[in-house]
Amino acid sequence: MSEPFNSPLHDNEPVPAGTPKKPKLWRNLFILNLCVTLLLIAVWWLPVKLAELNKTMDEPSMEATKKTGPDNMGRTLKTELAPDTKLLKSRVVVVDARDDQNWRYYDFSRGGPVQIHDRTSMEWDLAFRRGKIISNGGASNKFGKAGLMDMGEVSYDAVEEVPLDRDFVKDTSTQTETESPVLAQWYKYNYITHKLTARKNIYILRTAEGNYAKIQFQNFYCADKQPGCIQMKYAYQANGSANFLKNSGTFSTTSVMENPKM
Repeated sequence: MSEPFNSPLHDNEPVPAGTPKKPKLWRNLFILNLCVTLLLIAVWWLPVKLAELNKTMDEPSMEATKKTGPDNMGRTLKTELAPDTKLLKSRVVVVDARDDQNWRYYDFSRGGPVQIHDRTSMEWDLAFRRGKIISNGGASNKFGKAGLMDMGEVSYDAVEEVPLDRDFVKDTSTQTETESPVLAQWYKYNYITHKLTARKNIYILRTAEGNYAKIQFQNFYCADKQPGCIQMKYAYQANGSANFLKNSGTFSTTSVMENPKM
């Protein structure tokens, strides 16, 4: 009668040297696979999520207490801001600058976009084309008085007057066209998401006619997520006073968001 087969893996017999320990090998492979997966998440997924979080944190609030009307492109959305005791009321407008070939001109004295056929006209203050903004002064128009001043990342309501001891910067010439040195980087560019986010800086504009406006840019994207709809909040002093107080101007007490018709 033949002897029973004796395996080194049975009957508690010692395992010969060199025999692979399969359970330990599979455990090591599992741990290695897990580490590779976590590394890939850290390299690719985590930066994208952090960028999205950063964009969300940087998005400005509308500072509104009451809204009326549908909130979509092609309609006018009226926003009544919280009352202030001394400052001029502000407007929030959206300028449709999606056309990358033609400028969209804005006149603060009329409170809206205007049709301009000759840039030497005094009937505009700022011009927009996608993410580029120029002013009616300096190299853009030698007849205009427009210039800009960057107040930095300060509170919008804290800017009550124009610091006349500082110089306004006019547009300058580049190799291809003119630009505003102050507004050349009014936004931050995210190299991961390729999105623009408006800086929180406050700018003071001396208009083409010599009046003043306080401006904060808030967004660059339209309601359908297309780039080129520049949203800005501003207060315009119509009487030439170098401050943004109610008792020095006649600005409307209602803030209006004007969305361009698409």
